[in-house]
Amino acid sequence: MREKQIRVVPSAWLEKEGRRLDCGPYLSGAIEAKVLLAKMKASKTPLCKLTKGGMAGIFNGPRFPRAYVLDAEYGVPFLGSTDILQADLSFVPLLAKRQVQNQPDLLIDEGWTLISCSGTVGRMAYSRPDMKGMAGSQHFMRVLADDGKIRSGYLHAYLSSRFGVPLVVGGTYGSIIQHIEPDHLANLPVPRLDDQLERRAHDLVTQAAKLRSEYQQQVQLATKKLFAAVGLNDITSGAWHSDNPDLGFTRKLDSPASLRALNFNPRFQQLCDTIRAKSWRPLGELCKPGTLKRGGRYKRIDAEPEYSYQLIGQKEIFWVRPEGRWIAKKSVGTDVLVEPGTTLVAARGTFGESELYCRSEFVWGKDAERAYSEDFLRVIADGDKIPPGCLFAFMRSETTFRMLRSVSMGTKLQDHHPRFLHELPVPYPDRRQRDEIHDLVTDAYDKRHRSVKLEDEAVAMVEAAIEGGA
Repeated sequence: MREKQIRVVPSAWLEKEGRRLDCGPYLSGAIEAKVLLAKMKASKTPLCKLTKGGMAGIFNGPRFPRAYVLDAEYGVPFLGSTDILQADLSFVPLLAKRQVQNQPDLLIDEGWTLISCSGTVGRMAYSRPDMKGMAGSQHFMRVLADDGKIRSGYLHAYLSSRFGVPLVVGGTYGSIIQHIEPDHLANLPVPRLDDQLERRAHDLVTQAAKLRSEYQQQVQLATKKLFAAVGLNDITSGAWHSDNPDLGFTRKLDSPASLRALNFNPRFQQLCDTIRAKSWRPLGELCKPGTLKRGGRYKRIDAEPEYSYQLIGQKEIFWVRPEGRWIAKKSVGTDVLVEPGTTLVAARGTFGESELYCRSEFVWGKDAERAYSEDFLRVIADGDKIPPGCLFAFMRSETTFRMLRSVSMGTKLQDHHPRFLHELPVPYPDRRQRDEIHDLVTDAYDKRHRSVKLEDEAVAMVEAAIEGGA
């Protein structure tokens, strides 16, 4: 249950907000931020005076009926308001190229600040190099800094700070679904700080964006190397769907563990046979005994962070900055924690192409300090047989995604059949190649975590300068 917020509002605040009577601006911290900024000796410039073409540099994507495709040859990666928060953009939906050609405003360039503007308002991302050329929905706003007037990295650091976010969120409207529009941000005050500080903040943010792109390239390369090491290629979504449909086939079963047709579909069997024709090992054999299962189920009791674990769910785990509720340590078992190098698979869900069910994430660095819900399959590599990064390179592949979905059981919410899960074939290159792939993955995740630290450093620097100037 959400805790009620109560605040005494001076009548002067009502006058400043145009006698607005909804609680948003008064509880968001926007007014306090405005008061503090007003005390600064540094000059403040309206946001619309610092963006390319004025108001033209603050805009949403166009609204239109979407046509999705499954083959990358005919599509462009399409980002929604949640996708901009994700670290790995390999599996976002594909929008038909013809729609992008007809509406070039859909395309994203690097160095923009992207702000969710519908639903959960105020979540931000700095568009990194690998986002260039992707398309984006109308549910996040684009803020394009005019490089001749302000550095884009500094502007992002300020907007995502504890002074910028309240000002952005304070302009929301709507009862059920919250919104903000470009007009609400036009006069948002942007303090102009010391040029050296602005340059330093910009450099940190752009370096963080570059590291995230390198992370993306390295995890993709790791998967490619793993398959190539045994003479295979990872499949694509388009290739999977262009194969024969799972209809009208027969299968002879001896002592069947399942009678569900999905578990014996020809496309799945062909994937397994292709891997088994090369060097391979069963997934269960490569994992530590007693693992390869979901976590326990516990009552979740909210508590202060000092006495809690931050519990991460299936959606948030894929974000650059995972968020979660704080649950009391005494109310849960120790299996909510996982060791570094664990691969977590979203193990409860449905079969929608854009659903996260059967997608995988690697736990590394600070991620091991968080707790994870029971809905994750814990895939813990036996280090004597395969390094954890190498196993993750396989688990994140499109091949594994399709195989995991093919061993599903259940009615509405799906789960994995334990026997078929243990029998899934895993490509098994020689030791030197396994170690190289592992090092590639762990270095990628080190860069991903370092990018967060750099961005946090830039924001903290800007916040400290604003506080000092006030």
